[in-house]
Amino acid sequence: MVQYNFKKITVVPPGKDFIDIILSRTQRQTPTVVHKGYAISRIRQFYMRKVRYSQQNFYEKLSTIIDEFPRLDDVHPFYGDLLHVLYNKDHYKLALGQINTARNIIAKISKDYLRLLKYGDSLYRCKCLKVAALGRMCTVIKRISPSLAYLEQIRQHMARLPSIDPNTRTLLICGYPNVGKSSFMNKITRADVDVQPYAFTTKSLFVGHADYKYLRYQVIDTPGILDRPFEDRNIIEMCSITALAHLRAAVLFFLDISGSCGYSIVQQAALFHSIKSLFMNKPLVIVCNKTDLQPLEKLSEEDMKLVMEMKAEAMKTIAQGGEPNEEGVLLTMSTLTEDGVIAVKNAACERLLDQRVEIKMKSKKINDCLNRFHVAMPKPRDNKERLPCIPQAVLEARANAAAAKEKKKLERKLEKDLENENGGAGVYSASLKKHYMLADDEWKEDILPEILDGHNVADFLDPDILQRCEELEREEGLRLEEEAAQEAFQIDGHELTEEQREILGQIRKKKAMLIQEHRMKKRTAESRPVVPRKFDKDRKFTTDRMGRQLSSMGFDPSAAVDRARSKSRGRKRERSLSRAGNDGDDMDIDGQQSNKKLRVSSRSRSRSKSRPPEEVVPGEGFRDSDQKKKAVKKAKDSVKKRNKEARRGEADRVIPTLKPKHLFSGKRSIGKTSRR
Repeated sequence: MVQYNFKKITVVPPGKDFIDIILSRTQRQTPTVVHKGYAISRIRQFYMRKVRYSQQNFYEKLSTIIDEFPRLDDVHPFYGDLLHVLYNKDHYKLALGQINTARNIIAKISKDYLRLLKYGDSLYRCKCLKVAALGRMCTVIKRISPSLAYLEQIRQHMARLPSIDPNTRTLLICGYPNVGKSSFMNKITRADVDVQPYAFTTKSLFVGHADYKYLRYQVIDTPGILDRPFEDRNIIEMCSITALAHLRAAVLFFLDISGSCGYSIVQQAALFHSIKSLFMNKPLVIVCNKTDLQPLEKLSEEDMKLVMEMKAEAMKTIAQGGEPNEEGVLLTMSTLTEDGVIAVKNAACERLLDQRVEIKMKSKKINDCLNRFHVAMPKPRDNKERLPCIPQAVLEARANAAAAKEKKKLERKLEKDLENENGGAGVYSASLKKHYMLADDEWKEDILPEILDGHNVADFLDPDILQRCEELEREEGLRLEEEAAQEAFQIDGHELTEEQREILGQIRKKKAMLIQEHRMKKRTAESRPVVPRKFDKDRKFTTDRMGRQLSSMGFDPSAAVDRARSKSRGRKRERSLSRAGNDGDDMDIDGQQSNKKLRVSSRSRSRSKSRPPEEVVPGEGFRDSDQKKKAVKKAKDSVKKRNKEARRGEADRVIPTLKPKHLFSGKRSIGKTSRR
C-alpha cells in the first residue's frame, strides 16, 4: 500500500541562498592555496577540481528537488487532481521542468569549461576560466529563482495537507455548508474541527479516525458544496468534488431538514441530484440532521416527497444482486442531543464493509484462496449414538477439585478472600480489632477511651469546654497587656510620675506611628530610592514642625533645631574650641587667644579602637566568639569552590564555550600544526 507523506520533502532554498550554500561549500571542501610557481598540471587540477565540485553540488541539490516532489502521473488520481485544483498542474510541471533544464545546462557548462581548463597555459588564464564557469552556473540559478520560490510555497502548503490513504476504509461526509458535517465529525472521532454558525467554516479536507468492529475507519470532512455549474465552483468546493470522485468510500449526504442552515430542502435536493453521478458504486446514506428542531415526521408532503426520491436514488447507487436493501439508507439524528449519531456511524460502516467483502468475493483472488483450503465434512456411517468418552483419570481429577473447593469454603477465610469479596484492594480495609479477646465480642469495635493519670478523659469532658478556653485565653491576654503597660513606664527600676508617664506615652505613640508609616511606605513602594529633601513637596519633615512638636511636649527645641540645620547645610572643616580642651589639660581659653596658639596647645584625637572580627556583637545570634569563628570559617569554605570556578553566585549555571569557533575553525597554513 503506497503511503504519501509530503511532510518529508526537503526545503527549497531561494536562489540567492542556493548560490551561497554551494559556493561556501566549494570554498570549504576544496584546497584554497595555489602559487604560480607550481607546475602547470597542478594548477590546472586545482581549478578543475573547484569547477567539478561546484557542478556536482548543484546537480545533487537540483536532483533532490526533482525526485522528492511527487510526479502527478505516478501518484493516486485523488492526489493528482487535488494538486491540480490547489496549484494548477501546468504551472507545477513547468516549474519542475525549469529545474531539470537548469540541471542539464549546469552539467553542460561544467563539461565545456573543464575541456578548456585542460589547455590553460597560465595560472591567470585558469583562474579566469574557473571564475567564468562558476559565474555562468550562478546565473542559471538566478534565472530559475521564481520557480524555486514557487516550489517552496507548494512544499509548505503540501506539508499542511492531511495524510489521506485513498485505499483504506473511508467515510466521506458531504452536503451544503452549515448542515452539521463538522459537528458529526467531532462526535465520532477525536478530531477537533472548528464549528461556527456561518457557512464555509471548513475550508479544506479534515481527517479523523473511528473504530467499528475492531477495524479502523478513516473519516473525511469535506467543505460545503453549493448547487451551481461546475465551472463556477471555487477551490474549496473543488476539494470536495475531488474527494467524491476518486475515493472509494461510504458517502454520508447530510440534509438539514430544519432549514436553519439557510438552504431549503428543495435546494439541498437539487444539489443531491446534480452530483449523484459521483455516488455511483459507493454506499450512500442520507442523513437527516437537526431533528431536535424539526422531526422528520412533521415535514410537509412536498419535502417528504423530495426526501423519499433521494432515498430511492441512494438505493440505486450500488447494483447488488437480489432485492435492494432499504436498511441504513435514510437515517435521522441530532448532533446537539447526540441522538442517533452512533447509529449513523454504525450503519455507514456496515454498508461499506458489506460492499468491500462483496467486491473481494467477486474478484479473481478469491479463487486462488479457495484452492488452498479444504473443509472436511464427516459423514455418519450408521445410526448408532456415540457419546463422548471421558477418561476415568479426568473424572477423578474433576471430583477432587470440586471437593477441595468445598473444603476451602468450610475453612477459615483468609484476609485475601475477604478482600476479594469486599471490593478488592483499595476498598477493603482489614480490621485489627476482630481478634481482641474480650468478655463480650460486641465490645471489639467500641471506640477506646483516652486515659490520663488513670482517669478516662471522656468522663471529665465539659460540653462548654471550648467556650471557657476562649474566655481564659482572652483573660490571660488582657493580664499580659496590663503587665507590659506597667513595666513600660519603669526606667531603671524607678517609677515615673504621672506627667512623665504622659510625655513618655506620647513619645512612644509617635514612634509607633512613624514606624507604621515607614512600613506602609516600604510596602507600597519597594526598592524606591531615597527622595532628597528638596523633592519633599508636602513639607512633612521640617525643623519648624519638629520645634513645635517638642515645645508642645515641654522640651527646649533650640539645640535639636540647630543641630538639624547644621547637618543640612554641611559642616566646614574647622577646629572646635570645646574639642580642644577635652584632653584633660585645664586651659583657660578666651576669645582673644590666637588660632596658632590653639593649634599648638591642642592635641590630635586618637582613633577609636577597632572591634576585632571575632568579637560577638549583640544581635548577631552567636553564643560566643568561638562559635562565630567556626561560622565564618564554614562560610569561607562554602564559597571557595564557587570562587575558584569564577561563578557569580549559587544560581550561576553558565557553561562557558570550551572551544570558541573563531579559534578552532578555518584552515591552517602549510607547516602549522598548532592553532596558535
